Amino acid sequence: MAQCEVCGNDYAMTFEIRTVGGGVHTFDSFECAIHRLAPICEHCGCRVVGHGVEVEGRFFCCAHCARQMSEQGAKARDAVTASS
Repeated sequence: MAQCEVCGNDYAMTFEIRTVGGGVHTFDSFECAIHRLAPICEHCGCRVVGHGVEVEGRFFCCAHCARQMSEQGAKARDAVTASS
């Protein structure tokens, strides 16, 4: 059994996540993985789960937060329009 690096739980069904930078992390749940690895919105402070919005190298949970914190965020949109 491996131990979750966030909560310390010994669990037979842990999983590893390998990052682009070469890091290896062991978790017992997606909740713990999100807690450790998900970026934090620079405006509201919530964890960015999903696509989020990146503007000028800064991460936001949605276009609204990007618009509040960055001049370039005015161009941010939450949804991509479908092309015909």
